[in-house]
Amino acid sequence: MFAPFRTFASTYSRVGVETGVTEASPHRLVAMLFDGAIESIHQARGALASRDIAAKGQAIGKAVRIVDEGLKGGLDRGAGGQLATDLSALYDYLLRRLTEANLRNDDAALAECSTLLDSVRQGWNGIATQAH
Repeated sequence: MFAPFRTFASTYSRVGVETGVTEASPHRLVAMLFDGAIESIHQARGALASRDIAAKGQAIGKAVRIVDEGLKGGLDRGAGGQLATDLSALYDYLLRRLTEANLRNDDAALAECSTLLDSVRQGWNGIATQAH
């Protein structure tokens, strides 16, 4: 369903998420992308609440890059079939909502994106739990 390990490691470093990338398994790298996107959204919400528009824009920009280049870019539609297609559509939706949140200073849209990503992250983390 996802592209090779090197794609994730390269994308991960491009979007500015750090710590443990070289030692992480491919599964852990995807989990780190979810964590990074959610953390960036939380930072954007905090910046929005404190009216720091520049920081809000930077945090949303980072979340967009993680979702687009990392999560969506890492999908392998050939191996992932319908699940990869569905995730791609979800990531497209998230990218639209993050852009709208940035343009409209919409905290509700940011909260929705965080909730959606957290749901997928929980499912992803459940895969690791079942594998052990």
